[in-house]
Amino acid sequence: MKRLSFPTLVLSLILAQSAAAQSVSSEMVATMQRDFGLSREQVLRRLAFEAKAPQMESTLKDRLSSGFAGAWLNKEGTQLIVGVTNEADAATVRAAGAAPRMVTWTLEQLDQVKEALDRHARDAGSAIHGWYVDIPTNRVVVLADEASMSQSSVEDFVALAGRNRDMIQVVPSPGTPRLLHDIVGGDIYGMEHGTCSIGFSVIHLGPAAYKGYITAGHCGPAGTLTWGSNGHPLGTVVHSHFPVYDYGWVWTDPSWTPTSMIMGTNTRVAGSTEAVLLSSVCRSGYRTGWRCGIIEAKNQTVLVNGSYDIQVLGLTRTSACAEPGDSGGPFISGDQAQGMTSMGSGNCTSGGTSYFQPVKRVLRDLGVALVTGP
Repeated sequence: MKRLSFPTLVLSLILAQSAAAQSVSSEMVATMQRDFGLSREQVLRRLAFEAKAPQMESTLKDRLSSGFAGAWLNKEGTQLIVGVTNEADAATVRAAGAAPRMVTWTLEQLDQVKEALDRHARDAGSAIHGWYVDIPTNRVVVLADEASMSQSSVEDFVALAGRNRDMIQVVPSPGTPRLLHDIVGGDIYGMEHGTCSIGFSVIHLGPAAYKGYITAGHCGPAGTLTWGSNGHPLGTVVHSHFPVYDYGWVWTDPSWTPTSMIMGTNTRVAGSTEAVLLSSVCRSGYRTGWRCGIIEAKNQTVLVNGSYDIQVLGLTRTSACAEPGDSGGPFISGDQAQGMTSMGSGNCTSGGTSYFQPVKRVLRDLGVALVTGP
């Protein structure tokens, strides 16, 4: 690979930064400035180099073949570093414009150690949280619970690799890995018999501090299993009230994090101050998204499907439209939670009326508190 002269290199970087500025959103650039503590120019320079680094890595991996010991970027993200085990490969790396780093083991050798551990994954006890090839340190890293690192079970697992112990480094794990999902108001959740929308994230005020969300009671009886929009198990309905009132509470799996966010808007719930009659109110639901209207009446008794046998009391009527699937979704006024969608008439094409179960009764009856703030 021909090395560029300094003026040509400068020009190529300017062009690359210009391309990076056009292809990367301003929000991403601003976020990188904030999280990395960089100027805009430094971010664009980093992005420009990161865009061409994969091709450099691929080329050198092919040239070094089995002698390749991995590649990584320097701290600034403006230099490719390549692990090598001999001076001849180091010269090849320099000629390509990258920086060689002399190491002991090739990537192929380290991968073999990791693959040996993979084959014994079922023998890893609860103290082991994972393992991977750490290319910059030229080791296979085994993550272990900090309190259990001295236990013989950790060394017993490491020994299953059957290789040089110096190739493996045991380091403390920052915590047990778990799937991470956000509970967001208005997002879809599924059940065996259908779908509804999440209302508001809540946390129980008792000593157990159960977490989850509140929604419409008619979405499912107690014991109903639910799953999230990503298909992962979400939680179980532990309380369902319908008819007379229409609210339910779902305890969620530990992998789900309650948030104050509402789908379709940057609004975060800040409280539950009840809005005055004829105030504006907006709702979110997975079926029809973000819709707004006016609070037309409070404490309304509704006969479901016109039947005297199914009454729901204490609902608030609004001029915001809603459709099947929006049930359970949140109503807010400003940043204040108002209630969860119960039912409606009409549709969002020709217009309609919707009703929500006021949230204050639900919070009081269930002994839960809204998740609020950032």
